[in-house]
Amino acid sequence: MNLKLFPSFLTYTFATEYKNMELKQQILFKAMEMFMRYGIKSITMDDLSRKLGISKKTLYRFVDNKGDLINKIFEIETAKEKEMVTKITNESKDAIDEILGIAKLVIQQLREYSPTLIYDLQKYYRESWMKIEAYHSEYVYGIIKTNLERGIKEGYYRENLNADIIAKLYVEQTLSVVNEDTFPLKEYNREKLYKAFINYHIHGIASPSGIKLLEQYHYEE
Repeated sequence: MNLKLFPSFLTYTFATEYKNMELKQQILFKAMEMFMRYGIKSITMDDLSRKLGISKKTLYRFVDNKGDLINKIFEIETAKEKEMVTKITNESKDAIDEILGIAKLVIQQLREYSPTLIYDLQKYYRESWMKIEAYHSEYVYGIIKTNLERGIKEGYYRENLNADIIAKLYVEQTLSVVNEDTFPLKEYNREKLYKAFINYHIHGIASPSGIKLLEQYHYEE
């Protein structure tokens, strides 16, 4: 290679990589936006490519198929969620404040997601849904177990709680909230379901001082 052309070659390479990275982010962002609004099943790759103003050939340079697209979005969304949960945990005054902050985050997500998004994942994209279940069984379980241990230590949760069992019950119950067989979308509002669950969860684990603290935070059932 002509060494005089080497800096220009590097500039071109970096510029190309940057554009590719930028386009990939646009694809993932737009896909997530459309899935959140309309659900997954109703959005085709043709719809997405038209919305982005690119060809399907270009789209398939960045994702193998719709399932791969969903998995890439899942990785981004879980990374964002972990950042937000870490912020909530670090800024919380106590275990009650922390679990309420996490609950507010979940409620915000439920408001943003199309009611059919989770149903579509469960029915048509089992591989992606299994990753979500694994994420809950590992990461969410760990967060709740740590919160329980913190609350017991602070005296706001009952001291005879088994943190391992309660954390696993929490995970299973949150997944049941979005179970179409148990709570059909036509009959149950996901946000109301989760609010009922988190109210049940906190009152089931809180000590008398924890209940008083909960009232001080003006928690809305």
